[in-house]
Amino acid sequence: MERGDFEELTSLWLAPEDVSYAEDADPEDAEDTSISCVHPGWPALTGRGEVLRSYALIMANTEYIQFFLTDVHISVVADTALVTCTENILSGGPAPDEGGELGPLVGQRVVATNVFRRTRDGWKLWSHHASPVLADADDDSDPDGNPDDDGSPA
Repeated sequence: MERGDFEELTSLWLAPEDVSYAEDADPEDAEDTSISCVHPGWPALTGRGEVLRSYALIMANTEYIQFFLTDVHISVVADTALVTCTENILSGGPAPDEGGELGPLVGQRVVATNVFRRTRDGWKLWSHHASPVLADADDDSDPDGNPDDDGSPA
Protein backbone atom coordinates (compact mmCIF):
# COMPACT_ATOMS: atom_id res chain seq x y z
CA MET A 1 0.00 0.00 0.00
CA GLU A 2 2.79 2.43 0.94
CA ARG A 3 4.62 1.74 -2.33
CA GLY A 4 1.44 1.98 -4.39
CA ASP A 5 2.02 -1.53 -5.78
CA PHE A 6 -1.47 -2.72 -6.66
CA GLU A 7 -0.30 -6.09 -8.03
CA GLU A 8 1.55 -6.87 -4.81
CA LEU A 9 -1.45 -5.81 -2.74
CA THR A 10 -3.70 -8.04 -4.88
CA SER A 11 -1.45 -11.04 -4.28
CA LEU A 12 -1.84 -10.67 -0.50
CA TRP A 13 -5.59 -11.35 -0.62
CA LEU A 14 -7.08 -14.84 -0.59
CA ALA A 15 -8.33 -16.05 -3.97
CA PRO A 16 -10.51 -19.11 -4.67
CA GLU A 17 -7.53 -20.89 -6.25
CA ASP A 18 -5.60 -20.53 -2.98
CA VAL A 19 -7.86 -23.10 -1.32
CA SER A 20 -7.49 -26.67 -2.54
CA TYR A 21 -10.23 -29.26 -2.26
CA ALA A 22 -10.15 -33.01 -2.70
CA GLU A 23 -10.99 -34.14 -6.24
CA ASP A 24 -14.03 -36.08 -5.06
CA ALA A 25 -15.34 -33.23 -2.89
CA ASP A 26 -18.74 -31.83 -3.69
CA PRO A 27 -18.34 -28.16 -4.78
CA GLU A 28 -21.49 -27.36 -2.79
CA ASP A 29 -19.59 -28.33 0.39
CA ALA A 30 -16.64 -26.04 -0.37
CA GLU A 31 -16.03 -23.29 2.15
CA ASP A 32 -16.84 -19.75 1.12
CA THR A 33 -13.51 -18.06 0.35
CA SER A 34 -15.10 -14.74 -0.48
CA ILE A 35 -12.98 -11.93 0.91
CA SER A 36 -14.38 -8.96 2.79
CA CYS A 37 -13.15 -5.52 3.79
CA VAL A 38 -14.40 -2.56 5.80
CA HIS A 39 -12.40 0.64 5.46
CA PRO A 40 -13.03 3.33 8.11
CA GLY A 41 -16.33 5.03 7.30
CA TRP A 42 -17.10 2.71 4.36
CA PRO A 43 -19.85 0.09 4.04
CA ALA A 44 -18.84 -3.57 4.13
CA LEU A 45 -17.34 -4.74 0.84
CA THR A 46 -17.63 -8.41 -0.13
CA GLY A 47 -16.01 -10.25 -3.00
CA ARG A 48 -12.67 -9.91 -4.70
CA GLY A 49 -13.86 -7.37 -7.28
CA GLU A 50 -15.35 -4.93 -4.76
CA VAL A 51 -12.47 -5.20 -2.29
CA LEU A 52 -9.70 -4.77 -4.85
CA ARG A 53 -11.57 -1.92 -6.57
CA SER A 54 -11.70 -0.09 -3.22
CA TYR A 55 -7.93 -0.33 -2.86
CA ALA A 56 -7.44 0.87 -6.44
CA LEU A 57 -9.59 3.93 -5.64
CA ILE A 58 -7.70 4.65 -2.42
CA MET A 59 -4.33 4.29 -4.13
CA ALA A 60 -5.39 6.49 -7.08
CA ASN A 61 -6.48 9.28 -4.75
CA THR A 62 -3.69 9.13 -2.17
CA GLU A 63 -0.35 10.64 -3.08
CA TYR A 64 1.36 9.50 0.12
CA ILE A 65 0.48 7.01 2.84
CA GLN A 66 2.48 5.48 5.66
CA PHE A 67 1.39 3.03 8.37
CA PHE A 68 2.88 2.69 11.85
CA LEU A 69 1.43 -0.41 13.50
CA THR A 70 1.13 -0.63 17.29
CA ASP A 71 -0.70 -2.87 19.77
CA VAL A 72 -0.24 -5.88 17.46
CA HIS A 73 -1.77 -9.13 18.77
CA ILE A 74 -1.65 -12.42 16.84
CA SER A 75 -3.62 -15.61 17.46
CA VAL A 76 -3.25 -18.71 15.28
CA VAL A 77 -5.56 -21.73 15.29
CA ALA A 78 -4.84 -24.38 12.67
CA ASP A 79 -4.86 -22.63 9.27
CA THR A 80 -6.51 -19.40 10.45
CA ALA A 81 -4.83 -16.41 12.06
CA LEU A 82 -6.41 -13.40 13.73
CA VAL A 83 -4.32 -10.22 13.87
CA THR A 84 -5.50 -7.09 15.64
CA CYS A 85 -3.59 -3.83 15.75
CA THR A 86 -3.76 -0.07 15.80
CA GLU A 87 -2.91 1.51 12.45
CA ASN A 88 -1.40 4.96 12.94
CA ILE A 89 -1.77 6.39 9.43
CA LEU A 90 -0.11 9.42 7.92
CA SER A 91 -1.42 10.38 4.48
CA GLY A 92 -1.46 13.25 2.04
CA GLY A 93 -2.90 14.08 -1.32
CA PRO A 94 -1.67 16.26 -4.14
CA ALA A 95 -1.11 19.95 -3.50
CA PRO A 96 -4.28 22.01 -4.09
CA ASP A 97 -2.59 24.13 -6.78
CA GLU A 98 -1.38 21.04 -8.69
CA GLY A 99 2.20 21.83 -7.67
CA GLY A 100 4.90 19.24 -7.27
CA GLU A 101 4.54 19.03 -3.49
CA LEU A 102 2.13 17.09 -1.34
CA GLY A 103 -0.95 18.64 0.10
CA PRO A 104 -1.31 18.80 3.87
CA LEU A 105 -0.48 15.60 5.73
CA VAL A 106 -3.29 14.11 7.78
CA GLY A 107 -2.89 11.66 10.64
CA GLN A 108 -5.49 9.24 11.88
CA ARG A 109 -5.68 6.16 14.08
CA VAL A 110 -7.77 3.13 13.30
CA VAL A 111 -8.11 -0.22 15.01
CA ALA A 112 -7.96 -3.12 12.61
CA THR A 113 -8.88 -6.79 12.70
CA ASN A 114 -7.38 -9.00 10.00
CA VAL A 115 -8.20 -12.65 9.38
CA PHE A 116 -5.68 -14.71 7.41
CA ARG A 117 -5.86 -18.23 5.90
CA ARG A 118 -2.79 -20.39 5.43
CA THR A 119 -2.48 -21.49 1.79
CA ARG A 120 0.11 -23.47 -0.15
CA ASP A 121 1.65 -20.08 -1.06
CA GLY A 122 1.71 -18.76 2.52
CA TRP A 123 -0.69 -16.64 4.55
CA LYS A 124 -3.39 -14.74 2.62
CA LEU A 125 -5.71 -12.03 3.89
CA TRP A 126 -9.32 -13.22 4.09
CA SER A 127 -10.93 -10.27 5.84
CA HIS A 128 -9.89 -6.77 6.95
CA HIS A 129 -12.01 -4.51 9.15
CA ALA A 130 -10.77 -1.10 10.27
CA SER A 131 -12.63 1.41 12.43
CA PRO A 132 -11.59 4.93 13.38
CA VAL A 133 -10.47 5.63 16.92
CA LEU A 134 -12.57 8.59 18.03
CA ALA A 135 -11.15 9.14 21.52
CA ASP A 136 -7.76 8.80 23.15
CA ALA A 137 -7.27 5.68 25.27
CA ASP A 138 -6.06 7.83 28.16
CA ASP A 139 -9.11 10.11 28.00
CA ASP A 140 -10.38 10.81 31.54
CA SER A 141 -14.03 10.92 30.50
CA ASP A 142 -16.72 8.33 30.97
CA PRO A 143 -18.63 7.10 27.88
CA ASP A 144 -21.05 10.04 28.20
CA GLY A 145 -18.17 12.50 27.90
CA ASN A 146 -18.44 13.65 31.52
CA PRO A 147 -15.27 14.02 33.56
CA ASP A 148 -14.57 10.85 35.52
CA ASP A 149 -14.90 11.43 39.24
CA ASP A 150 -15.60 9.16 42.19
CA GLY A 151 -18.57 7.58 40.39
CA SER A 152 -21.19 9.12 42.66
CA PRO A 153 -24.23 10.78 41.10
CA ALA A 154 -24.00 14.53 40.60
